[in-house]
Amino acid sequence: MIKKIVFLLVLLPTINFAQYTIKGQFPNKEDFKFAFLYQVTTQTSKFVNNAEIKDDGTFTFTLDKDQPSGTYRIVYNEPQDQYNFDFLFNQEDIELSYNFDEGLTFINSEENKLWTSYNKSMQMVGTSLNNFYMKGDNNEEDFTKIITILKNTQSEFEKAAEGKMVLNFITASKPYIPNQFVTAQEFTNNAKQDYFKHINFSNPVLQNSNFLIEATLNYIYNFIDQDHLNASYIKNIDTAVQTIGNNTDVKKVILEVLYNQFVYENIEAVANHIADAYLIQLATNQGDKALVEDLTYFKNASIGHKGYNFEIVIYDENGEATVKKMHELEDANTYLIVFWSTTCSHCLDEIPQLHNYVKTIDQKQLKVIAVALDEDRYRWKDMTYDFPKFYHVFGEGKWDNQIGNNYNVKSTPSYFILDKDKVIIKKPYDFEAFKDYFSKTLEE
Repeated sequence: MIKKIVFLLVLLPTINFAQYTIKGQFPNKEDFKFAFLYQVTTQTSKFVNNAEIKDDGTFTFTLDKDQPSGTYRIVYNEPQDQYNFDFLFNQEDIELSYNFDEGLTFINSEENKLWTSYNKSMQMVGTSLNNFYMKGDNNEEDFTKIITILKNTQSEFEKAAEGKMVLNFITASKPYIPNQFVTAQEFTNNAKQDYFKHINFSNPVLQNSNFLIEATLNYIYNFIDQDHLNASYIKNIDTAVQTIGNNTDVKKVILEVLYNQFVYENIEAVANHIADAYLIQLATNQGDKALVEDLTYFKNASIGHKGYNFEIVIYDENGEATVKKMHELEDANTYLIVFWSTTCSHCLDEIPQLHNYVKTIDQKQLKVIAVALDEDRYRWKDMTYDFPKFYHVFGEGKWDNQIGNNYNVKSTPSYFILDKDKVIIKKPYDFEAFKDYFSKTLEE
């Protein structure tokens, strides 16, 4: 009895301090200096550890035995959202290599090898099915062979993944499998209808990964009508949100990703639909005032919306000042609001060019309102004398200015073209883009 107790006491420290390792290798040391390990969670990524990348490109992370299973991310350069890759960790040692040509390869890891093999196998079957339809082939026997392979592949990988974490991802990835021959269009329609059938947005394993985000993006961007893009995007988004259900945190994260994607692609109508229909309310319920403001400011400055109204001090030839609201102006058919700063090098290059161009334009065709997001009022005032053709407004507070905020200005110079009713019709990237657009407008 005493010997058994002593044996347990000897073993306990070994169990408590045993560790797992994640070993990797990059092409060479010159490109990357450090690797950073994060655990992916529903709303963010939790820092775990960092490792130096040695001269031969290798690195090693050491994890305690009680490190939670889940999806992990290695970041190896800046910006972090571009230079990273995800993998599964489930109480096993992992060895991998990564390069730009072949991507991520797992030398040791049952979970990740199985997931990688599954994706490659399903991609091969998908390629065969696409080739079948591309040939316009209606041979039901050939079709049945491909579908049988698809069905067996899914089934075999599900069996192989039993008891493993990767089973959550394999079952959620199960594709549409028809029971009989269908045309390409029927296959696409049925695949869309069946898409979310096996995806459980309440599954914590899937929540703590990028899977749900990527699956939703795939659905929204692939099942579209090219002739009615925005309508397709909106319809798909509504379907996805309905499928997500009451998983509030997951829904907010996915919608933020979608929103930012459409903002990045400059598809304002879809971005604003996401905000108006879902995201503003979610952010309000969670007390996320900063997000509510960002969404509101973006919408206010979107094409098709009336520009934010603000006061302008206008001086006549005798130096007499009159205060008018921007919406009250009736000087021209088109207005250009340009945000600039006296300390912005690009502004100091473009604003004089803009002024010289404006001098060649009939003032009834165009009036420029120059809003300086600045802190030095005296420096600004001195510079305004160089640009007498503009209406000038001092945007005190620089980046914390009500006018700039309501036009969602993130950098200077920023250009907004408004029609005579003060509705935003164009947002050129720079002076040359404005000049090109407005010159063509005058010609028309």
